Amino acid sequence: MATTSAPGSEFSGDLPVIPHREGEEIPPGIGPWRLAWRRLRRNRVALFFGALFLVIVVVCLLAPVYSRDIAHAGPAQIFDNPVKVGNKSEYVLSATAIPIGPTWHSRFLLGADEDGRDVAVRLLYGGRTSLEIGAVAMIITMVVALIIGVLAGYYRGIADGISSRVLDVIWAFPAVLLGVALGVSLAVGGIGPIKGNSLMVPAFVIGIVYIPYVAKPVRGQVLTLREREFIDAARQQGLSHFRIMLSEILPNLASTIVVFVPLILANAILLEAGLSFLGAGVQPPNASWGTMISDGITAIPGSFHNVLVPGIMLVLTVMSINIFGDGLRDALDPRAKVRIAH
Repeated sequence: MATTSAPGSEFSGDLPVIPHREGEEIPPGIGPWRLAWRRLRRNRVALFFGALFLVIVVVCLLAPVYSRDIAHAGPAQIFDNPVKVGNKSEYVLSATAIPIGPTWHSRFLLGADEDGRDVAVRLLYGGRTSLEIGAVAMIITMVVALIIGVLAGYYRGIADGISSRVLDVIWAFPAVLLGVALGVSLAVGGIGPIKGNSLMVPAFVIGIVYIPYVAKPVRGQVLTLREREFIDAARQQGLSHFRIMLSEILPNLASTIVVFVPLILANAILLEAGLSFLGAGVQPPNASWGTMISDGITAIPGSFHNVLVPGIMLVLTVMSINIFGDGLRDALDPRAKVRIAH
């Protein structure tokens, strides 16, 4: 038995019944994207961490401004002269090569590393590197995985068999081991005109590693969609296969794509840090959070901040993307039970 509610009240459920007088104009229904936005807007935790990620991105993009106007140092610039800390001068590196720690009253805000380079400057430039590689790798993964998944699921047959076997081979290797193998091999010879120390090498490696994690779910969803009535209707109208995939299949994959984007981005940033830590990712003189952690370990316990600072930034970035992605997934779930105010 359906229940009714007066305007201005709240109900629990997706299909509330609102009474209307005879002749009264019925308001338009709530679209799925608008409904998802209402769900996401009520998830304050997800919105907070989404805003935190945007702050991290903006701060890292402002690395040249901080380097030029505040620190007056580049990411690879080495200092061996004393700096003024409060009312006294202090060397960046001690006689035993222990770097200066965080100094709030000098331009070395987060101290220096074992080579006498500004940690704050390298942290921001390393963040730019990690975010850039993660974004490029995510785009490579999503584009290639969507093409493979849609074609395999729609055409089936030989195309599905070949692509599924290739994806199974990539899937069989752990992501870190496959990334190290590809990263080391490509770092030596590069990729065509791209040199081995280019940032595009780890981005390409990470993008290839995560393709099966997206292509397989997309293929399964397309296999279900191609049997739906609206696809049969599109075929009866004489639409080509390409147009059906573009105008009928892809729009129904939109929510899946939106959910996978933050998930793959977070995993790409984390894998880049792991590969760079192991020496198979970003190559010198470029900086990333992974290379900073790797370099800082050699100076423990004399300068523990060199590991702690990039580690905290990496954790905050990945955690903020994952929590926001979880909130986005819950918002796009049509089976979620939320309270919607009218």
